Amino acid sequence: MVEVNLWSGLRSLADGHETVDVDAKTVGEVLSGLIRAYPALEDPIEAGVSVAVDGRIIASALDEPVNPDSEVFLMQRLKGG
Repeated sequence: MVEVNLWSGLRSLADGHETVDVDAKTVGEVLSGLIRAYPALEDPIEAGVSVAVDGRIIASALDEPVNPDSEVFLMQRLKGG
């Protein structure tokens, strides 16, 4: 299991949880596991999120590995400006 830290704007879509555990070995599996567990996260994930694994932002590599001890953050992308 990988512990995923949710950015504040996403927590309400995951029943208010700040962190959630997902069974995953890659960033893609993290995202699909989050959608399975919390279907309300599907729209923001499909719209675009940023995933940080151990301090590195993963731009689009869904096959990037994650480990049970990885520090994973999921953040909504900011738009506008």
